[in-house]
Parts: sequence; C-alpha cells; structure tokens
Amino acid sequence: MGRSGPDGAAGGRPPVSVDEGGGQPEDAMDLAGAAALARALHDAVSSVVLGTPGAVTVAVCAAVSGGHLLIEDVPGTGKTVLARTLATTLGAELSRIQGHTDLLPSDVTGVSVYSPDRGDWRFHPGPVFAHVVLLDELNRTPPRTQSALLEAMAEEQVTVDGARWPLPRPHLVIATQNPGQLGTFPLVESQLDRFALSTQLGYPDVETELDLAMGEGGRDALAKLRPVCSTSEWRRLVDACATVRVAPEVAGYAVRLARSTRDAATVRLGASPRASITLVRSAQAHALLEGRSYAIPDDVQAVAVAGLAHRLVSDALPDQRAGAVRDALASVPAPRP
Repeated sequence: MGRSGPDGAAGGRPPVSVDEGGGQPEDAMDLAGAAALARALHDAVSSVVLGTPGAVTVAVCAAVSGGHLLIEDVPGTGKTVLARTLATTLGAELSRIQGHTDLLPSDVTGVSVYSPDRGDWRFHPGPVFAHVVLLDELNRTPPRTQSALLEAMAEEQVTVDGARWPLPRPHLVIATQNPGQLGTFPLVESQLDRFALSTQLGYPDVETELDLAMGEGGRDALAKLRPVCSTSEWRRLVDACATVRVAPEVAGYAVRLARSTRDAATVRLGASPRASITLVRSAQAHALLEGRSYAIPDDVQAVAVAGLAHRLVSDALPDQRAGAVRDALASVPAPRP
C-alpha cells in the first residue's frame, strides 16, 4: 500500500499555495521597483512596531533576502507583534506554533494517517506549510522537535515517512525565544546557523511606552494594518534582491568579517561559511532599503551584528558575542571605494 497525498494520488502535495503561477513565468521585478517595495514594507512595519528602528530593519532585511529571523528578548517586548506585522505586510498567511516541552516533530511537519476506506496513507501537512511560520518560544521545545525545522529552513522541504514535500515559496520562519528562563532548551549550533539574522527589541523608552499604552502602534495599529504586497510580489522581491550587484571586494569584506570571528579569544566556534553567504544576501537587502542597486561595505556593516553574533558559540553573554562582532568590524579594514 503506497502513501498518497491529500489529493489521493501517490506523491501528492499538501493543499497549500506555492505561488507557482500556473507554470507561466512572471516578469522579473526591476531593482527600482524592488527598492520601492522594500521601503514600503519597512514603513508599514515601522507604523506598528514603535521605538525599535534597528529591529524593524533587520526583520525586513530577512524577509527581502529570503532568510529566516530569530527574535531574542524577554516576554512582553513585542516579539510576536513584530512577526505578525511582518506577515501582514507581506500579504502572507501566518501559521503560529506555540513552543512547549510536549511539542512533537509531527506537530510541526505533519503526519501520515491511514485511511481505512481508501486503504492507503494520506499526508496531513503541519503548520510549517505556510509562507510565514511563527514559532513562539522555540527554546521551550525539546531538541528532537527543534530538529524538525532544520530541513525546512535549509532546503524548503520536509521529509515525512520517506516522502519529500515542498514548502511554499517564499518561506520565512520567525522564531522567538526568551533567554535565561526556566524550562528552556538551548538552541543547538545547527539550529542557530539556519537563522540568517537575529535581533532584539528591548524595552521601549518612556515616550514610546506611553504611545503604546495609549493605543498608538502595537496591537491596535496591527489590527488596522493592510498588506503592502502579495506573496507573488514578495517572491519576485526576493528574486530581485539576489540580483543586487555585489563587487568582489564587498563580498570579500563579508567573508573576512565572518572568518575573523573564528579567531576571537572569547569564541569557541566562529561563524560558518553559511554565515558568509547569508551576510552577503542580507547586505543586498539592506542596499535595496537604501535605494541602491549595488551593495557597499556600509551595507555589510549594518547587518553584521545581526547576521553573525547569534551564530557564535561562546560562554559569553549575548551582548559579549555581539561585542566580538563589533571587534571584528573595528579590526577588519573595509574596502575603499
């Protein structure tokens, strides 16, 4: 008896939109249009997530570059609001998974269920089959469940019972974690390395917190937010981001920064080659936000801490790991124009 998909055919696919355009190629988005759309996304997210422009920039760069995002901070600082806001502006369905110690891998990826009437197995896709997946408190899930995300985040597919199932494209995983709390499991190195960028929100200043208490921004503003683009346009934006020009000198600068973390005195395991690749991609996204069709060293510097610090394996605190990246920025010379 073979295993079949939701449509009943062997090897069938989950009933989710993958924006394939009916097999017809879409017109590529030009870089001027991509820059305008990236800026519009940034402005829309900024209208809801107040007082943290750096975090908004990092989140939008992750979405534009096709990378995944990790948000680390204490409870109540707006991590989930940021994730929901980003999904709304992208016109994407959002699937939320609440992390807890009893969460199973099949609760994330889906499960094959035997159908006595049909005499076969049918795959029921899990919440990972959405364009934007929010996994709240990822570090409350056990390592076995965390590992269920590794293939999805790296290869845009999941394998269940020997069958491979493609995920929607674009596919953005946004995970949050509350550091240093009881009942949590540290994220393993391979999991952290799947996140292109990481950011923290922190406590707002007095004026921003008052605005939030008065209903300016936050959940009240999110309820009124409308999409800036469709998932099809988002996919074209990601494709356009990959065409932003990166000179060999700029790419080499990103590589040298990543490599320098491997020699830092406070670091046991430095940034991987994957980090170098995603750092360049994030710099391309930042260039679009700045209205340019080419990346410069400033773009690499703008995303370096967000792209490298969370990947470093060290006994140091997060702020000290970020300090190791800032030390690299200070010691590795940037290429001159």
